[in-house]
Amino acid sequence: MSANALKPLKLRFDWVLTGLVMLLSSIGLLNLYSSSMALGESLHIAQATWLGLGLTLAAVTALIDYRYYQRWAYVSYGFVLFLLLAVLLFGTIINGSRRWLNFGLFLLQPSELMKLAMILLVGRFVADNPHPEGYSLFNMAVPLALVGAPTLLIMLQPDLGTSLVVVFIFFTLFFFLGIKMRSTLFLFGTAAIAAPLFWFFGLHDYQKRRITSFLDLEKDPYGPGWQVRQALIAFGAGGTTGKGHLMGTQVQMGFVPYHESDFAAVNWAEEHGFVGMMFLMAVYIALIYWALRVARNARDRFGMVVATGVAALIFWHVVINLAMVLGMLPVVGLTLPLISYGGSSVITIMIGLGLLMNVSIRRHVF
Repeated sequence: MSANALKPLKLRFDWVLTGLVMLLSSIGLLNLYSSSMALGESLHIAQATWLGLGLTLAAVTALIDYRYYQRWAYVSYGFVLFLLLAVLLFGTIINGSRRWLNFGLFLLQPSELMKLAMILLVGRFVADNPHPEGYSLFNMAVPLALVGAPTLLIMLQPDLGTSLVVVFIFFTLFFFLGIKMRSTLFLFGTAAIAAPLFWFFGLHDYQKRRITSFLDLEKDPYGPGWQVRQALIAFGAGGTTGKGHLMGTQVQMGFVPYHESDFAAVNWAEEHGFVGMMFLMAVYIALIYWALRVARNARDRFGMVVATGVAALIFWHVVINLAMVLGMLPVVGLTLPLISYGGSSVITIMIGLGLLMNVSIRRHVF
């Protein structure tokens, strides 16, 4: 056993990861305090509670050797898939979507948990089926079927944003692992052919309106394009250094809907400007880079996939959310990690970061 393996666990604690998470959480609470003042609600208090619970779950997740998660990966996937089925039968409807299970004291969004279950599932699969030369579609047949089932169930809720993230995480992992060129070309070709069918048969009318308004914001400026137009005004109003904490007009006067959740970046941009947004992006980039660094130094293939999956989870949330609020993508209802308000989102991200810490602190143990 190496000398590093004999070091106490606390000496291998990942302080960089912890510092980045604490910094992002603090920014999120500061931003939510401003949103709370605009809404007249104490959302920052509720968010602090969720963060506390999330930190506790992250700590527990990090303390248990991740080989246990590898062992139970398929069971975890099956359990979350069962919860997704329960949502369609017994789920609570909010804003026209059936995405939550009501447990009395709290609402649970199982589709969020599927992001983590998918990471563990792919990690277990590739650990059991290594293909150093790259994966073909034949090699990927089983995981493709396993990602297809929850994606369909999430689409039926309907929740386009979360279903896209689940699919993007899946393919990001396999592109990192290596997909044979012929299979890659076939996947892109299939996607191009399926796109028109997905438009006509896979999307609801309101989702189509969001896409058409994204393509032309002036077409219906007081309809689906209203959020994005007001968001762009807020970004512009922030200027270089912003209007100052609690001084933003677009958010504080109620022009930007959902500024506490999906459009949380708008509030931060208006109050802290271009400099503030660049600082926030730098923190996210550092976190994603650190996750990939943990993946590179992981002790085994499963740990590498888990760390890469957490990096992909954060990356796609940030990219899709910011592209959405800037009018570069349709509004699909996706949170900004640790900045947006939402219990299920916070818990999911925190457990994911707990998995990342788990891989990091055990990188020298064999």
